[in-house]
Amino acid sequence: MSPAEQHLATRRAAGLFDFSFMGLYEFEGPPPGQSRDLSAIAPGQVAYTLLLNEDGSVFNDATVWNLGRGRWWLFTGRPKDVAWFGARARDRSGEHAILALQGPDSGRILSALAGEPFVRDLRYFHFARSEAMVIGRLGYSGELGYELVVPKEEADGLRDRLRAVPACSFEAANSLRIESGYVLFDREIDGRANAAELGLERLAPGRRFEVRRKLVGLEIAEGRASGELLAASVTSQCDSPTLGKGIALGFAPPGSRPGDYLRVDHDYLARVVPLPFYDRERRRPRGEPL
Repeated sequence: MSPAEQHLATRRAAGLFDFSFMGLYEFEGPPPGQSRDLSAIAPGQVAYTLLLNEDGSVFNDATVWNLGRGRWWLFTGRPKDVAWFGARARDRSGEHAILALQGPDSGRILSALAGEPFVRDLRYFHFARSEAMVIGRLGYSGELGYELVVPKEEADGLRDRLRAVPACSFEAANSLRIESGYVLFDREIDGRANAAELGLERLAPGRRFEVRRKLVGLEIAEGRASGELLAASVTSQCDSPTLGKGIALGFAPPGSRPGDYLRVDHDYLARVVPLPFYDRERRRPRGEPL
């Protein structure tokens, strides 16, 4: 299957992604250096958070999982991030396989592995254990989805049990997350943008940020842009298999509004549109799993 076919298979039914490259760090107590107060995050719950530099710029994003008894997991997209945490982090990267089962049929497929009661009871941004698996209900695709974390030695057996689900590439994961308006390290998270510029100020309550630019959705338009238009810098771009048009994420002047036309890549024309491009109310990932 091509990446576009993998993308559509995930939107229509299900796809399986291997995220075992991710960094996994274990902490005694809430992980330091991140943007959220985790005191309200109960055992079995997951929180999306930002890792902040001293000046308030975003170093990376992460999910933190409260394992209970004072233990926490933190996942990031870069294994090298362990140096940022210092001695407090126990680096467990590479000890586990992380498979992401995504798509509207993912709950039905998972019920064959973990049982229907487990799937019905697992809420969005929560996790639970089923035999050797730790299963979190969250995902990068904008669809109902799960991340399955298993010891590395169990990975081949899990893949074999999911062999009917199409294996999908990073390119397909990337176009799915662009449609869903999600940021990526080394792209939108460039080490200079702050939470407000990324549209994620809700993850850093109580802080004030200077907004010099802001992340927007862009639809690539026909025709050439005049030099009089304000410029935007594209961070991620794809031909959207779902929408059938070129779309992008990028930074625009802070006063930009949906409907405005901007100049990208020197002379291309793009129109600002609301984010996310797909499922703007995010009903699909929060929907009933079965």
